[in-house]
Amino acid sequence: MTTAVPPDAPLLVLDRLSKRYQRGWPRRRTTFSLEADMKFAAPEIVGVLGPNGAGKTTLFEMIAGNNPPSAGRVVCSGQDIHRVKHDQRDRLAIHYHQSYQVRKRHNRMPSVVLAAAHSDYPRIHLFDEPQFNTQDGYIGFMLNFFRKLRGEGRLVFLCLHPTAQYHIAILQEICERFLFVADGKVTAAPDLTALCADARVARYLGALRPA
Repeated sequence: MTTAVPPDAPLLVLDRLSKRYQRGWPRRRTTFSLEADMKFAAPEIVGVLGPNGAGKTTLFEMIAGNNPPSAGRVVCSGQDIHRVKHDQRDRLAIHYHQSYQVRKRHNRMPSVVLAAAHSDYPRIHLFDEPQFNTQDGYIGFMLNFFRKLRGEGRLVFLCLHPTAQYHIAILQEICERFLFVADGKVTAAPDLTALCADARVARYLGALRPA
């Protein structure tokens, strides 16, 4: 039987979360680092932007329990997802990559020592550079789907690498706040215009701009 989700638990807490990749021997050097420390208390749709290789997918993998952090915790609805049984982590968070395929999970710890999930259905949905077919009605269908998830009390992340102005329009229409992943940090902003006040974001977007 599934234990009830604590009613006052935030949907997601990134508690001093960090990931570092190192290489070399005998002196190891850090080749990649990413840090995040923030809370998502209620259902919302969050846009995620950042240059290729900055760590957007790594962030999603850590949130979904697919990639263990080097330090800190990912707390989904009151549970540290990396201490939940492997085959039950997608009851807390689920990671869709590109053509809406679910990312595979890598198990490194025996499930017998891990806890059961407190939820029967994913609380957090992570869409990693989904494809938006421009045929009639498709974009509207997907945006309605994201809104439906939010209306059901879910936390939705939408990661896009904008290559056309309509991508900017999609983000502006659907997202309630934004994250920018770059230089080893995750920066938050209340809207796309505020995010673009960061010179790094302006350089990243190039000629693309919010309306």
